[in-house]
Amino acid sequence: MSDKSIKVTLIRSMAGQLANIRASARGLGLRRIGHSVVVADTPSNRGMMSKAGHMLRIEPADAGTAAAAKKRAPREAPGSR
Repeated sequence: MSDKSIKVTLIRSMAGQLANIRASARGLGLRRIGHSVVVADTPSNRGMMSKAGHMLRIEPADAGTAAAAKKRAPREAPGSR
């Protein structure tokens, strides 16, 4: 996996977009307008960013943001305690 990271922000609505474009935005982890995620700089993620690029703001992730995203633990399922 690549050490480089990219910050992706959804800036336009997914409503009215083709299903494959919506799927690409969801595949990047974007849920709503203004939502930002840090993803690895891989060919598959680059392809999804290219497909939905007209709805996204793409910028390099700074070192602090990338480290925080890698450190973040996954959520537990409700009622799993």
